[in-house]
Amino acid sequence: MLTSARNQFKGTVSAVKFGPVNAEVDIDLGGSDKLVAVITHDSVTNLGLKAGSEVYALVKASWVILAPENGEMRFSTRNRMYGTVAKVTTGAVNSEVTLDLNGGSQLIAIVTNESVAGLGLKEVVRACALFKASSVILGVKD
Repeated sequence: MLTSARNQFKGTVSAVKFGPVNAEVDIDLGGSDKLVAVITHDSVTNLGLKAGSEVYALVKASWVILAPENGEMRFSTRNRMYGTVAKVTTGAVNSEVTLDLNGGSQLIAIVTNESVAGLGLKEVVRACALFKASSVILGVKD
């Protein structure tokens, strides 16, 4: 599968919880990395998702917010993944920040250069990647 999403995770559905409109899909990525996706009931049915299903989760790098790992702010984002900055590639306006996540996966975020400087993001610094459950796109093999 080729996509333009920089973050492509392969995982296993650990739970599907149905609400009145959407469903919450909990995904285990291995190690200690987990994420949550919110999708429609029809999407759950069309993808055949249930506990134990293999699934691919896609998150665009521009949808990821970075924060210091020990930040005291609270966020409404369901997905909080912790890791160590492995690389920062600086562009004219934005930087690409690669995090080595605690569970062994990598996550990429695109943030402004001003944010990189303000947060002190550089190699070996610990950080938290935040993104909404509704920003996760799910796919399965045909």
